Amino acid sequence: MSEGRDNPEVFWVDPRLRGVFPLDRFRISRRLARTMRRGHFQVTVDHAFAAVVTGCADREETWINDTIFDLYCTLFAQGYAHSVEVWEDGALVGGVYGVVIGAAFFGESMFSRATDASKVALAYLVDRLRCGGFQLFDTQFITPHLASLGAVEIKRSHYRAILAEALVAKASFDGAGPVPAAQDVIQRNAQTSYRG
Repeated sequence: MSEGRDNPEVFWVDPRLRGVFPLDRFRISRRLARTMRRGHFQVTVDHAFAAVVTGCADREETWINDTIFDLYCTLFAQGYAHSVEVWEDGALVGGVYGVVIGAAFFGESMFSRATDASKVALAYLVDRLRCGGFQLFDTQFITPHLASLGAVEIKRSHYRAILAEALVAKASFDGAGPVPAAQDVIQRNAQTSYRG
């Protein structure tokens, strides 16, 4: 991370409590399912990676400086970083991006310029991670928005144990195939979501 857009320094963050999405706890609410079924959003994968990172940095305060932007674009070119894009009437209105190592996905940032666009992006991302055999979806920190969708905080020691297993396991971001229909994402989520 960086302290800000114009700060050239980059540093690692290792919080005491780590935000993660247990992949079986992601929740698609009835409202979000209706939005997805309506079909006014189009979803793509790895179609506009740099534009998603730019969208994530397009806020008053950001931790994404030029160095970080360039590094993520390099990771994308090497096949380690990925994005899910949400479009409305040909305009990019939301998205999420992150980095893949083994069976771990490190969610870096997301943005939304239309109601529910970032939630739609997350729903498609979680579906892709499940279908691709991922074990860990790291969100770094937790926000009320992420918590409402099923993200939780875990202790650093627990996180490191899960991370160690995920790093040596195999998963495939691209192996999930083409972008599925909204109804398929909703149905698979209903079958795998935590009901405890």
